[in-house]
Amino acid sequence: MLRSSLAALALIASLGMAQAQAPDPANTLVLETKDGPVTIRLRPDLAPKHVAQIKALTKRGFYDGIVFHRVIDGFMAQTGDPTGTGTGKSDLPNLPAEFSPTPYKVGSVGMARSQSPDSANSQFFICFEGCGSLTGQYTLFGEVVSGMDAVRKIKKGSQSANGQVTNPDKIIRMRLQADAK
Repeated sequence: MLRSSLAALALIASLGMAQAQAPDPANTLVLETKDGPVTIRLRPDLAPKHVAQIKALTKRGFYDGIVFHRVIDGFMAQTGDPTGTGTGKSDLPNLPAEFSPTPYKVGSVGMARSQSPDSANSQFFICFEGCGSLTGQYTLFGEVVSGMDAVRKIKKGSQSANGQVTNPDKIIRMRLQADAK
């Protein structure tokens, strides 16, 4: 009797966890690369304004065809600049910082910015590793839930040019999972 009750409780708990971890298509990005899709869970609980801006730009098709202009091996891959130079942005306003104590780790997705904390706009980066020092300094707004193998294949830039990439890989297409067709 006790065993069956414990088994039933374990089953109920595992079902609850599965439902809690089920992806929300309205807060899930699918970023297509030459090496396959990358699925990113957005975190409006951490950065609601940044998530709203990324979603608005994604719905416009802003990120389609944009290159990964800065890719530092062992650190991160950066994209989101329509000029491909690292100095461009969208026509939307810059965002106020939404820093959090949530640690950066492999697969974390954060907003790039200039030295001003309130200058994030459209550029973002995906961490390979070694991003822990960015915690509390850059807005964390998502995490890769599948496709890190494709992220790791993004063409790396030269160390002497601070990761700037010649003939860079690009985002083929980026969509919200809820809008994917």
